[in-house]
This record gives sequence, C-alpha cells and structure tokens, in this order.
Amino acid sequence: MLSDIEIAEQCEMEDIRDVAKKIGLSEEELELYGKYKAKINLKKTDPESKLVLVTAINPTASGEGKTTVSIGLADAMSRRGKKVCLALREPSLGPVFGIKGGAAGGGYAQVVPMADINLHFTGDFHAITTANNLLCALIDNHIFRGNALDIQHVTFCRCMDMNDRALREITYTTEAGKMAGCRTYTRTDNVQITAASEIMAILCLAKDLSDLKERLANIVVGTNGKGEYVYARDLNAQGAMATVLKDAIKPNLVQTLEGTPAIIHGGPFANIAHGCNSIIATKTAMSVADYCITEAGFGADLGAEKFLDAKCRIAGIEPDCVVIVATVKALKLHGGAQKSELSAENLEALKAGIPNLLKHIENIRDVYSKPVLVAMNRFATDTEAEIELVMKSAEEAGVKAVFCDVFLKGGEGGLELADEVEKLCEEKSPLTFAYDLKDGLKKKISDVVTKVYGGAGVEYTPEAEERIAEIEKNGVKDTPVIIAKTQYSLSDDPTKFARPEGFTVTVRDVVYKGGAGFIVAIAGSIMLMPGLGKVPAAEGIDIDADGKITGLF
Repeated sequence: MLSDIEIAEQCEMEDIRDVAKKIGLSEEELELYGKYKAKINLKKTDPESKLVLVTAINPTASGEGKTTVSIGLADAMSRRGKKVCLALREPSLGPVFGIKGGAAGGGYAQVVPMADINLHFTGDFHAITTANNLLCALIDNHIFRGNALDIQHVTFCRCMDMNDRALREITYTTEAGKMAGCRTYTRTDNVQITAASEIMAILCLAKDLSDLKERLANIVVGTNGKGEYVYARDLNAQGAMATVLKDAIKPNLVQTLEGTPAIIHGGPFANIAHGCNSIIATKTAMSVADYCITEAGFGADLGAEKFLDAKCRIAGIEPDCVVIVATVKALKLHGGAQKSELSAENLEALKAGIPNLLKHIENIRDVYSKPVLVAMNRFATDTEAEIELVMKSAEEAGVKAVFCDVFLKGGEGGLELADEVEKLCEEKSPLTFAYDLKDGLKKKISDVVTKVYGGAGVEYTPEAEERIAEIEKNGVKDTPVIIAKTQYSLSDDPTKFARPEGFTVTVRDVVYKGGAGFIVAIAGSIMLMPGLGKVPAAEGIDIDADGKITGLF
C-alpha cells in the first residue's frame, strides 16, 4: 500500500474557494493562503449544527486512529448527502519530528495538503511561540530595568514547538537593575512545548480578538514580595501580544481527500493541556454545516474530559453524541499482549483489555450523560472471534460497536458508522459534569480522579500544597481544573494498563493560568517538554531537489 504522504500527493485537491462554497462561505469571507488553504474571517457565528465528539481509549503503541476515524466519518456523512464540516486540531512539530508523527489522519482518510498541515501550515504555532516569548522578554527586561513591580518569583516560561528534553531545566542570569546598583538576578526555569503553553490555551478558548486581548492581559507572570500575583497587564504586554496573534486567531480551512470541508485550528496537547481545537473553529464549523465532527486528544480521560468539563462550559456548547475509537490490537496491548504478537488471535488478552474501553463508555454515559458509540478501526488481522468478542462486550454494556474501514476505503468504509451517529444525534440528553465549578480545587481534582479515572484518591506534594495555598490567597475560585498526566493509563502511572483500581494520583505541582481561566494540576511524572525517541521520525524525513518530501507520516 502507498504511504500516507504518497496517497496525499496523488490527491487532486479542489480549489479552496470551491470547498468553502459547500458550507456557504463566500470568497469575501476567506483570506487565501495559496490555492488550497485559507483563513476564515466570519464576522458572526450561529452554532446550531449537531456536534459529534470523537475520542478514544487510552492510547497504545499500536495507535488507535482517532483523527483518521473523525475524517472518515465526515467523508461518510458527506457521502450520505449531509452538510458536514470537520473541526480538528493543528499538528505540533514536536510529535511530527518525534515518535507519534503527524496528525492529518492516515491512509484514505486524510486532510490535505498533508505536508503543509503537518509542517508550518499558516504559521499559527510560530505566532503563538512568538507572542509567548515576547512576554518572557518583557518580564526579564522589566526585572533588568529595576523591577518596579517587585517580581520575586517568575512563573511564566518560554516555549518552542519542538521536543527538546535539554530545555526542561535551564538557568537564566540577568544583571537585574545593574544601572540602579542592584544585584545579578539568577533563576532556574524551564521551556515548555508550544502546545502546552498558556498562549495556545488562550487562543483556543478566546471568543474573538477582544476576548483574546483580555485573556492575554490576565496571564499571571509571577508573584511579588507580598505573594500577590503580577499580571501581563502590569507590563502592558497584551496589546503587542494580541497584535502578533491577529492572524493566528482566525481558523484555517482545508479539505479531506474527498473534498469535505475541514477547519483546523489550534493544537493544545491533551495530556499536558486541554486538548481541544479552538472555540472559534468549532463554533464556525457548527455555524456553516448541519453536522460538525470534532475530536479531543488522547483518551476520553484526558481530551474528552477536558472538552466536556472545561471547553463546553466556557463555550456554551455540548456534543449531541460521543464516538469512542478503539482497535482490537490496542485492546490486546491493554490486556498484556506483546506488540510483536498483535497480529495473532489472542482472546484472553483482548478480554483483559476490554475493561479500558468499558470504563470510557461508562464515563461518557454515566458521568456526562451523553449518548455513546464505539468505532472499531478495523485491521486485516482482526479475527471473527475477536470482532465478536468486542461487539458482544459493547452490547452487554448497552452500546453499539461498529467496525469501520476508513483507513483503506475512506468515506465508503465509514458509512455504517455515519448512519449510527446520525441516529444517536437524535437522542436528547443534557450534559452533566464530573465536578461542580463552585467546589474547592481539591474537591474538583478528587472528583475527576475518582469518577473519571476510577482512582481511590489524591495525594499532594508539599510544593503542590504551597501552590494551592497561594491560589486561594489570591482569591481564585470557580474555575475549571485541567489535570496533566500520562495518556497511557487511566492512572498517573503509564505502566498500569486496562482498568486499574485502588490507585492514588500524586499531584506534584499546581499552576493557575489566569488568561486561560483554568488551573492545571500536574500529576505523576508527566513532562511539559517532551523528548525525542531513540530513532526520531526526523531521521527519516527528507526532501529532494524537486521539493518532493518523503518520510512524513
């Protein structure tokens, strides 16, 4: 079979203006980036479409294909004559050059132009990185120029869109206020990947340019000698930062291999951020189509939890149904099978791994009260006995499992899934949440751990306790909580597969993101700056003299 990039390059793309017409967008509402990409400049949104959230089980080394299923589902619904629009996240260069690869789908269920989307696209990530580091430069310059705000502890850090473990801990030395006879200022800090930055979260949660500017002003950059928060607005930074982001805030329009409109905008990671594309992109897609297909990163315990508990609250939206993506191979890995043996039938491993899927089903149905459907990404090695076991297990849990072939067949391979999604969207069930916004921070964290993860409780390090006391002292309350933890397990231990029980989650740090409007609880050993693997994907990516790219996936 052809590689993903070979399939993408053979696609005869439609002019992006023709793609826009399918969802009623005029050329005046587009800002063209060549022939196949455009920014959307829709002055007013009216989100009335059905909203379908695609999530997954806890990811494994075999891959589950959540984005691929999202794209294939949209193409299938388009084949059924539905007016549909995708709303996806932008890929980060970190995973593209690391282990995970790109995030443009796969096989015959891709968004194109694939190489552009996976690389620099329309420059949104670069603008976010620049705005972030502009604020950092203003902070350090303020300290250098005498530190009139008495900043004693800087909490806002630099970022870059790359996996680089060497930047996890760095030391800054500034001759702070030298001209005023002050001392040399030295502090230990870290650099985060852009996808984990607060600017990324702000861009994805902002309603418009004015809201973006207000959120930028509310970023907490550190604390002063009295333990009070110092904000970006105290440095008059918000105007320049918003100016840098003036184009990045506009969502991007591309297409699938089958010409289905796809809006791709923003890309926070779900394990260390909130894992959803921008509110502007989602509301735009919901305003121009009858069905909006969107996805949230990693497993339902991460991206979907944050989509439902945070994004839905902030945006005032809710999904009509939720699709959980899984594969037989991934469930066998959760059940203890070796990666080298996944092609062989193994009913015992599959049976042991299925509880992971069942827990995610329970969460969506019982915690969030949403209709749920299981989409099994089919592999040629799936046996009839394995397929039957999955379908029977789902049926016993009260949901339907559909096996789809979108990777090999595109939209044609997702027609049954599309039909079931359409039916499920007609069920009315108001969204409920895992926690009450008015509860204390520890109660909210505990509710997520016990209800969504299935854990026994939460422990806090002294540093985390200190940060919580600081947050309470500064009067922060009624905010969503974002838990940063491993994506590989329901727990905070990446080695605990399937459905672990009786575990406690250790919160080692807590950070208030004033601009984003949420609190991040960092659990376990999760890193905010990933590293490259032993053989990073970058080593296999190349381009020839004619500009032909190879190795990108």
